[in-house]
Amino acid sequence: MRCPFCGNEDTQVKDSRPSEDGSAIRRRRFCTGCTQRFTTVERVQLRELVVVKQDGRRVPFDRDKLARSIRVALRKRPVQEERMERIVNGLVRQLEASGESDIPSQQIGEMVMETLKEVDAVAYVRFASVYRNFREAKDFEAFLGKLGDPA
Repeated sequence: MRCPFCGNEDTQVKDSRPSEDGSAIRRRRFCTGCTQRFTTVERVQLRELVVVKQDGRRVPFDRDKLARSIRVALRKRPVQEERMERIVNGLVRQLEASGESDIPSQQIGEMVMETLKEVDAVAYVRFASVYRNFREAKDFEAFLGKLGDPA
């Protein structure tokens, strides 16, 4: 593992432990070059996922980008960090278990919206406003009107 501080390739693992939910291993590392310490996280990856964008571009799936977008939607909401991590892990497992390696970006967006709808209504609306590209207040009004409908 390359040191993020000095780029040295000679680093040593000082401590390893599983994450709270057991889905990853956190490793404390020590750089023999600059003596800095840093943490790495290892996760099981069942398959290489590729996101197919609306314009047809294909980009590698980025778990961190998914986690960031969920964190932004849940910012200042009463949802614990551990729950956010479980949400991200659950979504990634669903995508990996789908059997497909090419995942349309729309499918990911809809999965996130459905999950956030169950977790926090404000986060759901926040995410939808970006995902559905709301431009005016009437876009929010129309969306919230549908949200209130039992259908």
